Amino acid sequence: MLGFEVAQSTVSKYMVRRRNPPSQTWKTFLRNHAEAIVAIDMCVVPTLTFDLLLAFLVLGHGRRQLLWFEVTRHPTAEWLAQQITEAFPWASAPAYLVRDNDRAYGHVFTSRIRTMGIRDRPISPGSPWQNGYAERLIGTLRRECLDQIVIFGEAHLRRILSAYAAYYNQARTHLALQKDAPLRRAIQRSGAVVAVPVLAGLHHQYVRI
Repeated sequence: MLGFEVAQSTVSKYMVRRRNPPSQTWKTFLRNHAEAIVAIDMCVVPTLTFDLLLAFLVLGHGRRQLLWFEVTRHPTAEWLAQQITEAFPWASAPAYLVRDNDRAYGHVFTSRIRTMGIRDRPISPGSPWQNGYAERLIGTLRRECLDQIVIFGEAHLRRILSAYAAYYNQARTHLALQKDAPLRRAIQRSGAVVAVPVLAGLHHQYVRI
């Protein structure tokens, strides 16, 4: 009888459900492959005449760099596929692409990224936190730029995004990068500090001369 209880206890021990997941979590995947991941998303921008424009944004996970942007009124799968082609020449395509499940990413788009050797990683429905870097970029872009400026049209929005992208990549610090910018900044140890206005003084870049 004692032998039976010991055997039963041994079987129960190995039948206990594993506490650790059998594969890496989504957060672990993002952290382990950051340098090879890009995230995409679209940001709705109202204009002075109440038209709605869409800004398509491409963000690199590794250095939080804004790699590409473009503006349209009507994003189609063909247009989105063209943006990916222009953002990444064939020799420099990322390994993974994180995106939401917007219907605009149709068959043409998914076929294009597959042809380029990019692994498509759409997030789970209703889980924007899985594309957190892109969502944070959009929030930052709204707070620091778009909510402070009246947009007149597509050409005006492109100019604003171009100026902000230069500031974001070259001057704006990130805590995740140890207070460095996505494009590494050289340390300036001497000279007088001068404030260079960005976006007509909405922001400033501080340099030594």
